Amino acid sequence: MAKIKTSYFCQSCGFEAAKWLGKCPSCLQWNTFVEEVVEKKPSGTPDWKSDTAENKGRVNKPNLIDAIQYSEQERLLTPDKEFNRVLGGGIVGGSLVLIGGEPGIGKSTLMLQLAVTLVGLKVLYVSGEESEAQIKLRAERLYPAKEKINPAKSDCYILTETATQNIFKQIEQLKPNIVIIDSIQTLHSAHIESTPGSVSQVRECTAELLRFAKESGTPVFLIGHITKDGMIAGPKILEHMVDTVLQFEGDRHHVYRILRAIKNRFGPAAELGIYEMQGNGLREVSNPSEILLSQRDEPLSGVTISATMEGMRPMLIETQALVSTSPYGTPQRSATGFDTKRMNMLLAVLEKRCGFKLGTKDVFLNIAGGIKVEDPSIDLGLAVAIISSHEDMPISYKTCFAAEIGLSGEIRAVTRIEQRISEAQKLGFEQIFISHYNKKGLDLSKYHIQIKTVSKIEQVFNLLFG
Repeated sequence: MAKIKTSYFCQSCGFEAAKWLGKCPSCLQWNTFVEEVVEKKPSGTPDWKSDTAENKGRVNKPNLIDAIQYSEQERLLTPDKEFNRVLGGGIVGGSLVLIGGEPGIGKSTLMLQLAVTLVGLKVLYVSGEESEAQIKLRAERLYPAKEKINPAKSDCYILTETATQNIFKQIEQLKPNIVIIDSIQTLHSAHIESTPGSVSQVRECTAELLRFAKESGTPVFLIGHITKDGMIAGPKILEHMVDTVLQFEGDRHHVYRILRAIKNRFGPAAELGIYEMQGNGLREVSNPSEILLSQRDEPLSGVTISATMEGMRPMLIETQALVSTSPYGTPQRSATGFDTKRMNMLLAVLEKRCGFKLGTKDVFLNIAGGIKVEDPSIDLGLAVAIISSHEDMPISYKTCFAAEIGLSGEIRAVTRIEQRISEAQKLGFEQIFISHYNKKGLDLSKYHIQIKTVSKIEQVFNLLFG
């Protein structure tokens, strides 16, 4: 009887060791090594194709970069404009895209909508979690018979299989234009003697799909599970292997979902698309500023509007603050959708440079809409919201802010100020506060909105509160 080969793998980064280690030497994480049964892949032809370069004995040679010939590939545009935006302008042929998100957030719904709406293209939807009847039932719920998009007229093929060898056999017969895997953690390869979802299985299955995508030019979408920390399950090398990593975010108690690009080799890595979860699936939100701004009849204290950028898209968001006297000795500081450390920095600037005594106050910040913002251009809007709540003086809901605050109290310039001003003007705002240093090269005559340029935070409070 042959001896069973085992190795130890780090569940965080995929590092392989011959024995168990308490600390991973690669990612420096503790207690992440697990033992798995491993059998090296036998040499031979790949399972998905028989006439590869390996089988013909060809060897790649180095070429001078100027001598490399390439043809400009056109991107495949989908009916989903938000999805096209996040990918950088459409689907690139031969790309490997990984989509992660919490359970029940809508990953499978998003990809099934994509598969059904691509009429005229063969789409193979491989599911290792649902049966064919369940997927058919969901497709009919997404697109009832009265809809112009009918699942019966689409070229979407459903395959319920988890063995990669059988999947590649069906791919070779069907020759689809797009392959969707739901999910990568359910697949298993016969070359690895470990359970599906393990580090070695996820890595091997992804490597096989990567070779297929690159050599055949077929786009492949992988749906991935995430851990309790919000990271994509499996080795970290999985995110390095793929071309694009998309994160599907959202709160189950909110109807809005955000598709965010974490990594993108074919476009910007900061784009996001916004969807609304409805009874019949996900609906695109073309103007996110309208959903992130609450409809108010009168101004309220502690509420301001800030102009932020997510990738190439300008958005106006509602920033809320609540300042109250602390009943205990230690004041509470809490922020939802914003970095707590940066909030503490803004409070220190307001106390040091402007004289507001906030050391004994409870401060709570919230970004409306359930989104998380990392753009420093909302600093000024948050600072004004804090003082508005502290003084109980409302700010006009026709005023918005777009500037960063430095430690000395100066108002710093932000990028893409023209797009922020144009978005505020389009939504009917009457004035916007920006940095004085953004005024250089800015043509104020083409805007109807009143633009106020300030260089110190004291100037802002003098103009707003007198």
